[in-house]
Amino acid sequence: AGASGLPDIPCLGRCEATRRLNMAAAKAAQVDATVFLMGESGSGKDLLARAIHDASPRSEHPFIAVNCGAISHTLAHAELFGHEKGSFTNASSQNAGYFEHASGGTLFLDEITEMPSDMQIHFLRVLETGSYQRVGGTDLLCANVRIICATNRDPHQAVSEGVLRQDFLHRLWVLPLRVPPLRERPEDVHF
Repeated sequence: AGASGLPDIPCLGRCEATRRLNMAAAKAAQVDATVFLMGESGSGKDLLARAIHDASPRSEHPFIAVNCGAISHTLAHAELFGHEKGSFTNASSQNAGYFEHASGGTLFLDEITEMPSDMQIHFLRVLETGSYQRVGGTDLLCANVRIICATNRDPHQAVSEGVLRQDFLHRLWVLPLRVPPLRERPEDVHF
């Protein structure tokens, strides 16, 4: 722990804005609430998400990063929640999804505003109930993960454009942290 009694977050830069962000991240690491990171591409959201996980009580468990823009629309449910053998064509065995792989740890959802809208509904249900089912399954599984999500878009604008569901954003918007772009923190640019 640092001088403040909070865990040390690896310094992601030297400027005052970054030091404030590191302090907020250290506080966020100590609670199990969802963290919503906003910032431009290349600002360090993925590094900050990993630092929050590493400073958290869940640090001994997996950190699973998922790029929501890269999830196949047709297989999104199976990728996130897993599937049972025979639940669809080519499902030759039972597979765990990202939630199971991250069990006890952190599920980092990058580019959250790119998640398909129908998947947002299923994901919202997990956030509300804490449980889910594999595709083709009947057993309820416990979602024992901490969620950190990130976007390079204005999430409220994404809601007004119909890309992000308002109720989904409401569930994710627990501990919002803005990661300043590098042009606002030139001291943090290392050559």
